[in-house]
Amino acid sequence: MEIKCIAPQMPLRRFILCIYVVGFMDLFGVSMIIPLLSHHVKSLGATPTVAGIIGSVYGVLQLFSSTLVGSWSDVIGRRRSLLMCVTFSALGYGLLGVSSTLILYILARIPVGIFKHSLSICKALLSDLVSENERPLVIGHFNAVSSVGFILGPAVGGYLTELEGGFYISSFVCCSLFILNAGLVWILPWDDTGVAQSHFSNNKKNHRRDGAQPWTSNVENSLISTASIKTHFKPAWNEITSVLQKINIVLSSNLWDVFSVRFLMTLAVMLYYSNFALALEERFFLKQKMTGYLISYSSTIGAFAGFLVGPTTKLYHGNTYSMLLHSSILTCFLIFFYANAVAFWQVFLCATFFSISTTIGRTCITDLELRCGGTQASGTLIGAGQSIAALGRVVAPILSGFAQEFTPCGPPWLGAILALSAVMLMLFRIPQENESKKIKI
Repeated sequence: MEIKCIAPQMPLRRFILCIYVVGFMDLFGVSMIIPLLSHHVKSLGATPTVAGIIGSVYGVLQLFSSTLVGSWSDVIGRRRSLLMCVTFSALGYGLLGVSSTLILYILARIPVGIFKHSLSICKALLSDLVSENERPLVIGHFNAVSSVGFILGPAVGGYLTELEGGFYISSFVCCSLFILNAGLVWILPWDDTGVAQSHFSNNKKNHRRDGAQPWTSNVENSLISTASIKTHFKPAWNEITSVLQKINIVLSSNLWDVFSVRFLMTLAVMLYYSNFALALEERFFLKQKMTGYLISYSSTIGAFAGFLVGPTTKLYHGNTYSMLLHSSILTCFLIFFYANAVAFWQVFLCATFFSISTTIGRTCITDLELRCGGTQASGTLIGAGQSIAALGRVVAPILSGFAQEFTPCGPPWLGAILALSAVMLMLFRIPQENESKKIKI
């Protein structure tokens, strides 16, 4: 894999902070638009069914494009892929700003659905730049900073909506933020001269010290064989072949146990949130305003929980397997507790710790995937993980609707069962760490 280096005149820490800014502006812009989409598509004359079908287009595109774009970033480099993703996302949100018909609206969602993977590429880039022990801390901080943007965005978008043509103004502001992001990525002092062999060798050495299993070695060795080729001079067909080769290596590996844990936990979390507002209204007669406050509170706790990943990792001596196992057990217990809550204070307590456990769990599952598969394929691995999560987001509404046919508590009950399944899978299918407290899968 080609790993882009940072020019020596810019300290690594400052470069990483710039990547944090990219993540913040990304989710800040996106969160301005997301709450307004359903109202806008309805104003264009779409029926609820048509609106649902159009909304699913984005999820389906994300499902199939996540792995492809992630692997593509391994082949052509982070800078080029990140620039392309941010630029085409800006194009999509710009088109959304002129979408006066349903056809234009659908066309605007296509480039966003295919190329809106800038956050995944940023995570892959961060994993390239830091050591294995520092990775959970850096990715946790990145998630936290990005989440702050997701908290602030809806407030700004709601304010702009009050203006005449508010949706279109919000879309153009979002487009402008992505253009600024593209400019920031462009001006960062990347070294485009070739492969950073020293960093590549260090990563390889670290993985050997960590006691990687033979199948993990096969993933790394297969990818190493193409890493020395400078993709600047590779024809397009060779790039496509390399992308497909990387995807095939990951798909044929034993990572599916880890991917299954991600899928089950994604379903569990989505089921917890699926009918959250409606269930609180039916069970506790809670007004929508109070529900909104609770969701905002949970999002804030989740954002700041990202800064707890570093101290928690130190507490666990870098053992992200145990962190993921314990956070999954806590998440399972909290979903079960929420499903059986009889008072609002219990829901409030669940929401507080649920935000913390899921934030830590998301960081740990990403780190576990990278530890198992090797950082030489970090883009492919993170992309595959995002595809698994996208599949969960497609399946969860169907399961939620089925569970709600029986009781408003059906979705969280089902979510608790799925979370318990993930815990059992980790206990019996994914062996624990070795004596040196390094993960060995």
